[in-house]
Amino acid sequence: MTCSCSTGTHVQRSRRLGDESGAPFATLSEGELQEAAAILRRHGRLEETHRIAYIGLDEPDRREVLAGRPVARRALVQLLDVATGRAHDISVDLDRGDIARDEPIDPAVSGQVPLLKEEHILIRDLLATDERWLAALALRGIHDPATVALAGLSAGRFPIEGEDGRRMARVLGHHQPTPQTMPWAHPIDGLVAYVDLGARGVTQVIDTGVVPIPQETADYHVPGTFGPERTTQKPIVIRQPEGPSFSFDGDVVSWEKWSLRVGYDMREGLILHGIGFEDAGRVRPIVHRASIAEMLVPYGDPGPVRFWQNYFDTGEYLLGRLVNSLELGCDCVGDITYLDVPIADARGEVKVLPNAVCIHEEDAGVLWKHTEQFTGTTDVRRQRRLVISFFVTVGNYDYGFYWYLYLDGKIEFEAKATGLVFTAAYDERASRYASELAPGLAAPYHQHLFCARLDMAVDEGPAVVDEVDVTTVPIDGDNAHGTAIGFRATRLTSEKSARRRSDASVDRTWRVSSTTATNRLGRPVSYVLAGEGKPVLLAQPDSVIASRARFATADLWVTAYDVAERYPAGAVVNQSAGDQGLPAFVADDASLDGADLVLWHTFGLTHFPRTEDWPIMPVDTCGFVLRPHDFFDRNPTLDVPASVAPCSCTHEEHAHADVSHQHHENQHSARREH
Repeated sequence: MTCSCSTGTHVQRSRRLGDESGAPFATLSEGELQEAAAILRRHGRLEETHRIAYIGLDEPDRREVLAGRPVARRALVQLLDVATGRAHDISVDLDRGDIARDEPIDPAVSGQVPLLKEEHILIRDLLATDERWLAALALRGIHDPATVALAGLSAGRFPIEGEDGRRMARVLGHHQPTPQTMPWAHPIDGLVAYVDLGARGVTQVIDTGVVPIPQETADYHVPGTFGPERTTQKPIVIRQPEGPSFSFDGDVVSWEKWSLRVGYDMREGLILHGIGFEDAGRVRPIVHRASIAEMLVPYGDPGPVRFWQNYFDTGEYLLGRLVNSLELGCDCVGDITYLDVPIADARGEVKVLPNAVCIHEEDAGVLWKHTEQFTGTTDVRRQRRLVISFFVTVGNYDYGFYWYLYLDGKIEFEAKATGLVFTAAYDERASRYASELAPGLAAPYHQHLFCARLDMAVDEGPAVVDEVDVTTVPIDGDNAHGTAIGFRATRLTSEKSARRRSDASVDRTWRVSSTTATNRLGRPVSYVLAGEGKPVLLAQPDSVIASRARFATADLWVTAYDVAERYPAGAVVNQSAGDQGLPAFVADDASLDGADLVLWHTFGLTHFPRTEDWPIMPVDTCGFVLRPHDFFDRNPTLDVPASVAPCSCTHEEHAHADVSHQHHENQHSARREH
């Protein structure tokens, strides 16, 4: 059932990303994607058996851009020949119409390019005729393979005989007796297939024994399945009669004192470039580039059917291409601007994904407030924030990615996890590693881990990073009563020493300070990263997944900027070798003292599923905050005007409200002067 809403209270506007294709960091436009495909064809790189696994902007070195030097406009392509299994990493020069770089991807050294959509069709075709698979289904009373929903999943890289160098997938099934049945309620447990995608064959069907298929329905999408809908909710109306407070210049959005370029990539999704804040007549840089560069979902069931279940949703599945088309009044409420995103498919054909990104502003509670007994004044200001978001569906789970910019210079990111948990059958063995959600139905314990890549630019120049812990102060001559508190700042001087863990007991944060800019008190201007301090990767350090996802074993890594270092798990993630990405980036232990700094922050959720998560999971959230620290000379929101109560307005009533607002301000001014 689709969302229904009262569209009369909402406003929708649409724009297309990539229309400003001349800018160095602008999203590839529809025309540029088409041109990249045409160049590949002219050079024999996009023939009948070739598939584009990934295409996006080959970003220039930001130091070249900031220096004002001309940079080439290029597209980065990961290409697979499905006939030979050979893959290539290619940079297409759009200015010259040529191939700037073409390097083979060695699966033994790197791994395999991301899974293709057509490979999921191949999996269904192969299993539909595999006698071992059909016999295993028959043992479970299933005689029509078309009634089995197949999850073709990334295989990982395990020491399984015969898999070295092969392009593999592993397949689990759920029973779907009718097209309307929600299949996740009916896992076909004890059964898994291993598929060689390159050779187009099923290498193994592992059947550990028949397990009863859970029968309780999960058809929440069918009205009335779980009773009548409540009728108690009254409308909440959000109105912006004068339109939003933000504006666009190409792909650059300006709101209040903020400005930034909005970008989109089929791998990372949203990318924010050039985040800056206007202060005293100039825009002060804060972050050059911000994105969620990887997402990992490791499962904790060690049994023979699911021991391999670990997904890199960004690097293996390209979550950016799995974006939802958002619905006004349902996904986004109020006065909304949607951004449409051009994406190229495996053959280079370009389509535009409508309403992929939602931008709006919303009230965010009290900004500041004080009632002063000595002056008799009461002042309060409302906080508001700009919200830039998108939602993706990766198989059973749905994820929202929300960036928030606040009036006081704070930047916040929030991930929202919802959708359906991946299910299994519940039995005595499963009880150690999974929760029972319904009779006979289990959901394995797992994590959702995200890695933010934050290319910092605190007032542009070189920077340093300190780890800041609160401290207690011993009783001594200066602290005779034992009430003093303090903090300890530890400079992180090199890349290897900057691999850090959170510590909530000391309220640990990390502060990035300029080495050249100070505030009016002479202190370095800085921004502070504050994480939530929840567990990072819980798998054992010598496990296969820990070797492939080493980034997720620490809360923070810091590196000196390198244009080639974009992904924490490496450029090629599917069936990747161990210790790619961040471990390789920090191997030279480069100095961080006065460098251009990149913060890599891992955060997320550890999910022990509960009965309230079934049949669909209410949103759970995680995230982090970037907060100014001595960046401004004083509270930067002293110029925010007081609010007036909203009204349901005719034009005449609006005029009266404006007069009342001015009268209210005059009263405040008179009281302050008095």
